[in-house]
Amino acid sequence: MKKLEEYVRTIPDFPEEGIMFRDVTSVLQDADGLHLAIDTMEELVRDLDYDVVAGAESRGFIFGTPIAYNNRKPFVLIRKKGKLPSETVSVEYELEYGTAVIEMHKDSIRPGQRVLVVDDLIATGGTTEAMIKLIESLGGEVVGVVVLMELAGLKGRDRLAGYRLDAAITYEGK
Repeated sequence: MKKLEEYVRTIPDFPEEGIMFRDVTSVLQDADGLHLAIDTMEELVRDLDYDVVAGAESRGFIFGTPIAYNNRKPFVLIRKKGKLPSETVSVEYELEYGTAVIEMHKDSIRPGQRVLVVDDLIATGGTTEAMIKLIESLGGEVVGVVVLMELAGLKGRDRLAGYRLDAAITYEGK
C-alpha cells in the first residue's frame, strides 16, 4: 500500500517561482488516496472528545464531512461572505494580498460545544485562526484542528499556539 504522501502531486514553481505547490486534487482523484487521507486524519483525532465538526469552504467540507459522518457528529459549514441564507456571524482576516471574510450561521454552534476544525491545509494559519474566532464568538470551544497537510515553513502552527493541531503530512518548506 502506498503512503499518503505518495498520493500528493508536487508542482514546482506554482503559483510563482520557488514555491513547491502541494496539490490535494491528486489525493481526491484516487479512491485509495482519499480513503487513506480520511482514515489518517480521523485516526489522529480519535482520542479527542468533540460534539461538532466544522470546516471551511471548500476542501474543509470534503475532509470534514466524512469525519463527522463516521463519528455520528453534525457538520458545520464555514463559508465565504454572502453564501449562507440565515443570520450569520463573520470575521475578516488577512490574506497574503488583501483580506477575506468568512462566516457561519449564528445558530450552528451552541455555547459549550466542543468543536473539531478540519481543513485540507495549514500554511500561515490565517484562515484557521479566523475559523477559531468564529467558533469562539458563538461560545464554542475548539478542542482540536486536523489538516491533511501542514506547510511548516510558513509557521501557521506558531499562530495557533495554545490549540492542538494535528497534520497527516508535514512538509518542512513553504
